[in-house]
Amino acid sequence: MLKDKKNINYDGIIIDDNLKDVNTLEFKNNILLSNWLGKYLQKYPVDLISNLFFLDKSSFASNSLMQLRIKEVFEKLISMSLIIIFSPLILISSIFIYLEDGLPIFYSQNRNGLFNKKIKITKLRTMKNNAEKDGVQWSKKNDKRITKIGSFIRKIRVDELPQLISVLKGEMSLIGPRPERPEIDLMLSKEIQNYNIRYNLKPGLSGWAQVNYPYGASIQDAKNKLSYDLYYVKNFSNLLDIKILFMTIKLVFNAKGAIAKK
Repeated sequence: MLKDKKNINYDGIIIDDNLKDVNTLEFKNNILLSNWLGKYLQKYPVDLISNLFFLDKSSFASNSLMQLRIKEVFEKLISMSLIIIFSPLILISSIFIYLEDGLPIFYSQNRNGLFNKKIKITKLRTMKNNAEKDGVQWSKKNDKRITKIGSFIRKIRVDELPQLISVLKGEMSLIGPRPERPEIDLMLSKEIQNYNIRYNLKPGLSGWAQVNYPYGASIQDAKNKLSYDLYYVKNFSNLLDIKILFMTIKLVFNAKGAIAKK
């Protein structure tokens, strides 16, 4: 599910959160805008939601401490299993990377983690050497910096597998908002209000934004994906994580969502 395809009919009054204290008893079937967005769209567009909603810390996780502990234990077990199962695929991909573009096989990159703490992630290299000699930039459609083997392993997400080590180290989760580069985050935090709320939970290899929206390559894409990240942070649960995990598996088998569309 990469695009919104919901036709929603709601027979009632949708009330702006800023007016929640106004007497609305005279209206039937009234609902706050934030509640309507969460229930029917399962995302919180920052342009539609009041700052008061985001400032209400009770609305956002740290949520259930027990669920977070369960999440961490099971994700580490799953990550260890995946490393063992897919180690032959990582090895084969490494050989093809070397044959096409030489060393290095892996590359490390700084990203922002929980509460914007800096972490370092490791991925299989999918771009040519010196791909960012002109500076940090988003990947785009038909990006000439991506190697042939890189394009293939991106589609099936093999390049992401080394990040499972970050899950074992406790720096990342399997499921959570994707970690972004500090340089891009700095720019986005200036352009998009409440952007840093997405780091109230550990970043993940996959997330609610990744299974609901295509690969992002612009500020508008980042804003749209943030609306899904905010929904995840507010509504985090182990059941939601399981749903995202199965949706991720479906995307991987369909080879969708890993390449920029424009």
